Amino acid sequence: MTCHNNTATIPKSNATKRVALIGMPNTGKSTFFNRITGVSAHVGNWPGITVDILQAEVKINNEITQFVDLPGVYNLNGFSEDEKVVQIFLENNPADLVIVVINASQIDRQILLPLQVKAFGLPAVVMLNMSDEAKKYGIKIDTKELSKRLGMPVFLISAKYGKGYMNAYMAISEQLKESKNSTKLDILKADENISVDDIDSVLNGTVNMPSEMAKNFTTQVDKIVLHPVWGLPLFFLGMFLVFWAVWNIGLPSIDLLEIVIEWVQSSIVEPIVQLFPPLVEDFLMNGVWAGVTTVASFVPLIIVFFIIMAVLEDSGYLSRSAYLMDALMARLGLDGRSFVLHIMGFGCNVPALMGTRVMRSRALRLLTMLIIPFGLCSARLQVFVFIIAAVFPNGNGAFVLFSLYILSFLVAIITAALFQGIYKNEEPFVLELPPYRLPTLKQIFLRSWGEVREFLARASGFITVGCIAVWVLTSLPPGATGLDTIGGQIGQFMSPIMDPIGINPYLTLSLFFGFIAKEIVIGSLAVIYSMSEQGVSSNIAETVTFIQGYSFCIFCLLYTPCLSTLATLVKEAKSWKFSLLSLVFPLILAWVASFVFYEGALALGF
Repeated sequence: MTCHNNTATIPKSNATKRVALIGMPNTGKSTFFNRITGVSAHVGNWPGITVDILQAEVKINNEITQFVDLPGVYNLNGFSEDEKVVQIFLENNPADLVIVVINASQIDRQILLPLQVKAFGLPAVVMLNMSDEAKKYGIKIDTKELSKRLGMPVFLISAKYGKGYMNAYMAISEQLKESKNSTKLDILKADENISVDDIDSVLNGTVNMPSEMAKNFTTQVDKIVLHPVWGLPLFFLGMFLVFWAVWNIGLPSIDLLEIVIEWVQSSIVEPIVQLFPPLVEDFLMNGVWAGVTTVASFVPLIIVFFIIMAVLEDSGYLSRSAYLMDALMARLGLDGRSFVLHIMGFGCNVPALMGTRVMRSRALRLLTMLIIPFGLCSARLQVFVFIIAAVFPNGNGAFVLFSLYILSFLVAIITAALFQGIYKNEEPFVLELPPYRLPTLKQIFLRSWGEVREFLARASGFITVGCIAVWVLTSLPPGATGLDTIGGQIGQFMSPIMDPIGINPYLTLSLFFGFIAKEIVIGSLAVIYSMSEQGVSSNIAETVTFIQGYSFCIFCLLYTPCLSTLATLVKEAKSWKFSLLSLVFPLILAWVASFVFYEGALALGF
């Protein structure tokens, strides 16, 4: 699977046919894409998860067929960034077939897309996904008559469980076999509108929607989780339980992996590197091995975190957090989507920034992009767990960890309040809440493995290079150690700025490399101290107080985003002025917040 720029023409490569998948958010389009291609595209339960153009090649009818998963859109005539992506793609990339995936239980609100595809003259097949849910709600659909009225094949399927999939696959195969010429979207028809009468003429007599939906599980649960009084406290309780699980399940799992790493080091790595000259041995052990394995030891913690987030996301609860927070966000010039994207930044800020494309208002996009980097991403999570475990070892670290999440949320609110006058938003907020769904083990595995795979990819790239750079700076000039090295001198040079916030020269140097990737912070500490993860933790416990450690965490949470996040900001904002603001403002804010905490704690006698 490969990702492409949203305006680029995707080459057919070796493929002789092309199939484009379109659909509204929350229809299971990416799940269908995964099933037919075997590729693990990201599946989410709220608008805007699939923001890149994903493609995979599959052999059908002995021909290489390219399947393209387009971003979820509500309207082919719309003006949001994602809708423009789909329009540009269909205009510039001929398609032999368009597969329109819609939610069968919401067919009355989603039939617009098939009608637009028909009006544009694109060859298409309609997949009425989540047919099991529609049946549970008492919805009856006459697919034969609906197919006749739409002028395209219609199938009831469940992409999640595979029901009806083979019949749909055979129809796709037949359509591709009969396809002679690829078809582009005719831009001259872009002004055509589908009227309410057009929709009624298609649905009347083909779809039977119960006049009163029977009370179901989703309705009953929403009475509790969306309660005007208890909804928000329950949400924050849920987030606390996430960090409690990370601390009490993820942290002990690190110890188990460290045992394996130590055995590999003593039994395999050390005997091999001892064959090299002392300088090379020091480089391999203290520059590469110590840094990378320290970061890699946190993989179990990351797995625990993303498994929990996958359950929250795929179950449909994350969409409800947008609904809960919308009233507060609206007062700050944002909306519920901004809050969800802030939460999505827990995984990585980059896809969360790209998710702002679903917003039509540029002001809303920019204000949302300004707060997303304050999200407690997985890389920062490792740093916080490491530091808190060292300076606050009494077992209540989950509360300290949760306090940093609350801080990230408060800082996002303060930032929005400060800049809402500059970035004024007038876009209305519309959100469809999907029913609660029980995520399958396969979905959870693919979601968490995808995140871990990205983490390991970064570990083999940025982190390795960063740790090597740290080793060079802490090994030169030859024979120098500690603060006498180039790295130590850099840390000391920054002391007048960093001493007032309680951050020593060693920790300061790690923050420099954290700008490349926040994962490097932990790896660099192992290299700077020339110790294993346990050795560094013990050293920090002896030399860094709790308020110094917490001040370091505050600074790491708020200061300048990593290089990949900043590059995405530049690309998405298309404004150097805004990009410079995104670089400088967090740095100043981080220092001020750490200063207030550290000096305030000292004044109170801590």
